[in-house]
Amino acid sequence: MKINIFFPFSENPIGGGNQFLKALKNYFIKQEIYSENPSDADVILFNSHHKINELIKLKKKHPYKIFIHRIDGPVGLIRKNDNYTDKLIYKINDYIADASIFQSKWSQNKNYELGIKNKKYETVIINAPNPEIFNKPDKKHLTSKKIKLIATSWSHNMIKGFKIYKWLDENLDFSKYEMTFCGNSPFQFKKIKHIKPLPSKELAKQLKMHDIFITASKNDPCSNSLIEAMHCGLPAIALNDGGHPEIIGKGGLLFNQKEEIPCLIKKIIENYILYTEKIDLPDMNETGRQYLDFIQQIFKQKTKSGKLSFIDIIKIKTGIAAYRFIKKIK
Repeated sequence: MKINIFFPFSENPIGGGNQFLKALKNYFIKQEIYSENPSDADVILFNSHHKINELIKLKKKHPYKIFIHRIDGPVGLIRKNDNYTDKLIYKINDYIADASIFQSKWSQNKNYELGIKNKKYETVIINAPNPEIFNKPDKKHLTSKKIKLIATSWSHNMIKGFKIYKWLDENLDFSKYEMTFCGNSPFQFKKIKHIKPLPSKELAKQLKMHDIFITASKNDPCSNSLIEAMHCGLPAIALNDGGHPEIIGKGGLLFNQKEEIPCLIKKIIENYILYTEKIDLPDMNETGRQYLDFIQQIFKQKTKSGKLSFIDIIKIKTGIAAYRFIKKIK
């Protein structure tokens, strides 16, 4: 069995999906089950709404291949005035995909609420970063007397928490704390140190120089920034929203109002070793194995039947028509 990840990969730091799928691709390569050419693969793992035109052509050319959909979002909760992308994702998932993979229970439930249909084969698998880059150092103590906080975001979308970061820039006690923001920001900070987006290796080094990670992103299904930071050994403070609670577990604290953050910082400082020891996230070997086990389960079931049913063929054709209709009204 060979797997292809049908995704427009980039070597630049352009978002969590790209970073995670690169790490997953490396895992499949090490397992000697990856195919660079989708035509030579038995299983196509495609992501959200990316490369949909090419995906449909691939499905028409190779209808017997297994297509698995890694679902993001809901996108409409992240992008304002985007009324069509989720509809597109749901149609493609219904008519093209043999199975669905959600990144968090929150994402699965929200997509259900907005209309995605249950599939016979679906699961929830949390993301994980490249373990050769994002890993825990030996440190179990604070870096210095002045506590170092950090937040990261490739996207400058306001929903990523920038109003709260701006509030911290204006209200945090900088005689006790230092704070760094790494990524793209719509604001120019006065006291928070701003670093432009970094490649993964440099970002991991930067994370390991800090003590506590903060994220205020909203409607984030499975924050790659949060996962990378916690894999580097940083306990986290996160907005009680999206997939954050599922990621943090007991390795950090959640807030509902921005005014709670200073008290939560103090609480983590007072119990720093405890919070670092409570960080418990699957690494890429575990996450990759979950992907592989799920894919193999479907592969075994699908290869037993051998041929597409008449209903399968009609669904594929209907899915292509539905996609074209949505593109027209976009």
